[in-house]
Amino acid sequence: MAEKYTAAVITVSDKGAAGAREDLSGPAVAEYLRGAGFDVVYMSIVPDERGDIKRELIKCADELDAALVVTTGGTGFAPRDVTPEATLEIIERPVPGLPEAMRRASLEITDRAMLSRSQAGIRRGSLIINLPGSPKAARENLAAVAGALAHGLDTLRGPAADHPPGI
Repeated sequence: MAEKYTAAVITVSDKGAAGAREDLSGPAVAEYLRGAGFDVVYMSIVPDERGDIKRELIKCADELDAALVVTTGGTGFAPRDVTPEATLEIIERPVPGLPEAMRRASLEITDRAMLSRSQAGIRRGSLIINLPGSPKAARENLAAVAGALAHGLDTLRGPAADHPPGI
């Protein structure tokens, strides 16, 4: 990525939000994004509660105007895994190709990739992508789509050089 775009990282984890488990995924995702040229302007941890997830997504897109909003966690089959549902409730336009590409790339590594319920979509000028909760899987999924992100964000927002960061 030649020019920097802003990014926000939201970790979805009951134990992480309660302070009972160290968040490893959020920092791993932020490190990956910084290495890809993003300016990570916001990080948070929320419990696996649809309302909390929606509020954070809306804050990152509407208030912070982050170009890229990435969640990590809550995309599996557990009853409390509701990140995809929260995402679908607040996006304006779905971007199905991103999670399809992530699942395809992940299937090269593990057959469990087909169990991912990750979603992606656009809200205002923000691209929102759900990633798995494992630091390794989150990095692998980001790597699968990283090459397309600059073009997608340039199309959505115009080149980063033409638009200063949201905050």
